[in-house]
Amino acid sequence: MIPLSLLSENNITEILPEQNNEPEWVQSSRKSIISKFTKLPSEVSPLYSKYTGLTVLEPSKVYFSNTQTSFVSDDLKIRLEEIKSSPSILMVGSTAMHIFVPDELSKKGLVISTIQDALKSQPELIKKYLIDDSVNYEEDRYLTLGSSAFQSGFFIYIPRNMIIEDPIRVVYSLKGDSTSSICRNIVVSEVGSKATIVQELYSASLSSMYNLRNKLSHTREGESVVKGATIDQDVNMMGKPFQECYFEYLGCHLKPTAELEFITLQAMNSDSICVSNRKAFVEKDAKISWYSGMFGSLLSRFKTDSVMNGSGAQSEDVQIVFGTNNQLFDISSNLDHSGFSTRGRVLVKSIVKDSAKSLFKGMIKIRKDAQTSEAYLAGHAILLNKGAQADAIPGLEIETNEVKATHSASVSQIDEEQIFYLMCKGLDRESAKREIINGFVEPLSRKMGPFIRAWISYLFENKWTGKPLLLKGDEVMEQILEVEKSRYKETADIFEKHYKYR
Repeated sequence: MIPLSLLSENNITEILPEQNNEPEWVQSSRKSIISKFTKLPSEVSPLYSKYTGLTVLEPSKVYFSNTQTSFVSDDLKIRLEEIKSSPSILMVGSTAMHIFVPDELSKKGLVISTIQDALKSQPELIKKYLIDDSVNYEEDRYLTLGSSAFQSGFFIYIPRNMIIEDPIRVVYSLKGDSTSSICRNIVVSEVGSKATIVQELYSASLSSMYNLRNKLSHTREGESVVKGATIDQDVNMMGKPFQECYFEYLGCHLKPTAELEFITLQAMNSDSICVSNRKAFVEKDAKISWYSGMFGSLLSRFKTDSVMNGSGAQSEDVQIVFGTNNQLFDISSNLDHSGFSTRGRVLVKSIVKDSAKSLFKGMIKIRKDAQTSEAYLAGHAILLNKGAQADAIPGLEIETNEVKATHSASVSQIDEEQIFYLMCKGLDRESAKREIINGFVEPLSRKMGPFIRAWISYLFENKWTGKPLLLKGDEVMEQILEVEKSRYKETADIFEKHYKYR
């Protein structure tokens, strides 16, 4: 195993899965990019460094292993049963445990695979997306890490004019042996295509880790379910004070007139760390919609860049954050308007209680050739008690005229008068708080479809009541979904009233 603090171009191949057999150009690219990693600070921007939550990440306690796993926790087995008949992929660590593409979609060209399989089956297709000269790898330390040291990842290719009715499900979980993982994920939406991808992020629960320990103890002496390790190594690994981390670089490439909804539900356990860099490259008249529900992990650091290169390109980023105990949420969302008459909108709402902290950072860049573009960026937070903290740092950088652009930010305590009013109507204090929170996030949920609203409501309910953060098709989910289906989806633009002319 190799710690993050010692990772370099000299040992990068030691953390890759056994029998990786990558092309020479991939290995060369890895070493070239990882050389930048050690030279970059955790937070490149001095403006953000004093606020960042990355200080809780200790590189000397983050370990990577090249071993693969054949173990699926009981919770994930339930989840697999629920998604296995839909277009889907389930990964544990660097191992794909399940991939399913319906025959009718496979024959039309839909590809759902791991990065390793894509490199073998269609290297020329993936090459131009895996190595992108337009990306500045020095803009973020963990972008560099995800671009060079990835151990696995998924590749989804949506062919020209394909419209996929059912969402593509991507379920990912850390292994549960206290080691960390790095994933490089790529989505390509060809001309005129339309699809929804739902990404679920988990890390093994304590019960799953105990089950793994028991499973290891019942194998034959000296043999492990994890290739290349012994029972003693596996069990000792779980007892060490490691930090369990998931690092990701996701690149979405939208060709002209394509539409892609990418939904992320982050439900990792409270000891894990999740660091994700996401970039969308949006061409002429295409649209990317990011919808995110952030609930789990000790630190959740998500950086989203929407690069609108083509004229008429659009991006929408809507995120809901719910932090409790000592959780940290470090959320960045940047809009880069390069094309003529592009449109970008970001709205992040955070709910924090106990000693949790949230940080929202965002930047609107409207470049010289992006006349008549429109941009809106907002981060709002509500604090449920005095120990909770929130900061918002929005910014504008405009290089042309004839644009609409504005940003806003707010952080406020929960209104005691509203609580008092609701308690006078018969609610207890906790129920009153929940009604206020529901009203706080409801304008965002109206923009989402019933299934997304139901999934987020389900995870929100579970977290509020202390239940496990895992999507399940149980009775509670059915009840929530029935209610959400009866509600309407907002068609009016919730951002429009905020625009101001420059």
